[in-house]
Amino acid sequence: MTITLSPDEIQLSAPVNLRDLGGIPVAGGTVAHGFAIRADDLTTIPAASAQELVDAGLTAVIDLRSRGEVEATGRGALQQHAVTYHHIPFVTDLSSNKAPQSKPGTMPNMTAFYPALFTSAAPQIVAALAVLAHAQGTVAFHCAAGRDRTGVLAAALLLALGAEDEAIITDYERTHPNTEAIMERTRPNLRRVMLAAGFDLDAAAKLATQQPGADDAMRVTLTTLRAQYGDPLAPLKSAGLSDSLIGQLHERAGV
Repeated sequence: MTITLSPDEIQLSAPVNLRDLGGIPVAGGTVAHGFAIRADDLTTIPAASAQELVDAGLTAVIDLRSRGEVEATGRGALQQHAVTYHHIPFVTDLSSNKAPQSKPGTMPNMTAFYPALFTSAAPQIVAALAVLAHAQGTVAFHCAAGRDRTGVLAAALLLALGAEDEAIITDYERTHPNTEAIMERTRPNLRRVMLAAGFDLDAAAKLATQQPGADDAMRVTLTTLRAQYGDPLAPLKSAGLSDSLIGQLHERAGV
């Protein structure tokens, strides 16, 4: 079932979970500011927010959302600017997501979902890393909340740059204080899409803010990947992450 929101139905608001990855320690130094930005949904931002991002150097956007999410909102205000758009869905169809769920009708268990993405979405992750490596200017990548799919890509990027696990976890945990604001921002535009996919967004929001240990998901993910593969980048290397591409990422990140 395709849901397309009319312009009058889409509630525009500034992102509440946007941050530059600049300053994160990696092998050889720290990530340069203006290289990569992670964010919550950038298709529902007002024109003023889009202009601010472009003025700050944004040249490309990687949209990690499913086809249904993209069809619901379109590309938004950034479509009016010379910003290259890359749709690289980590999950093609929300309703076909087979990751274990905390409770029926709620969102997947992220301690299982994140490691699974490193294999099921390995080609997409590598494609997104290639965009980051080859683009000129600032690249922003986002899903809906800027936590799960976005967090997996951020972790993959930082792993490729040689970041320690604690640096990756620290970046991931910066989202947690924003959880309630994220849910308030995404709920109006996402509720119908999620219901059509069989998910109760309100129940998911309650779990996200109340479930203990939610911040452990990335720690568990990195531990799981190391236990399974030794090298957590192994699934991505099997999907085409080459030493050359890693070198280009280092160059773009200024390290």
